[in-house]
Amino acid sequence: MKNFLLLLFLFAGILDSGCQKVQAPEKMCVDSDFNMLVHDYLDYTVPTISVAKLNERFGDYILLDAREAGEYEVSRIPGARLIGFNSPNFIALKSVPKNKAIVVYCSIGYRSEKVALSLLEKGYTNVFNLYGSIFEWVNQGLTLENDAGKTNDVHGFNKKWSKWILNKDYKVAY
Repeated sequence: MKNFLLLLFLFAGILDSGCQKVQAPEKMCVDSDFNMLVHDYLDYTVPTISVAKLNERFGDYILLDAREAGEYEVSRIPGARLIGFNSPNFIALKSVPKNKAIVVYCSIGYRSEKVALSLLEKGYTNVFNLYGSIFEWVNQGLTLENDAGKTNDVHGFNKKWSKWILNKDYKVAY
């Protein structure tokens, strides 16, 4: 009888733990649906940083743009360096100390997470992925630049993804 009760409690505990609700991610994006989309696309293999926190301490970080050159040319977060995604240019970081704070971004955070993980694997120790990336930067109304100076153009990646650029003060380009 003791064994039966023990087995019953053990089984009930397993069932209970399997039925617990999954916690929603911390809200880092102004739009809840976009926040959930970003959450679902990330593997969380590197620490994330919110747009608000980056903007608050903007000068403390080296910014790396993990999008491709055509996207970078349309606009970028001010001061960002192009590293790319398909063939990241890690040589551009040769003079950067391995402990320097680095934030990597792309359109929503998926590609930048992969590049940020590569940086960690190369020995960089203070690397973050920008949660929501440039789309969230724009959604919060923050400044973009290109080679001509300040701009309100932002590369939308493609029609499917550009719907997440919600701030109508910005013009989507491809």
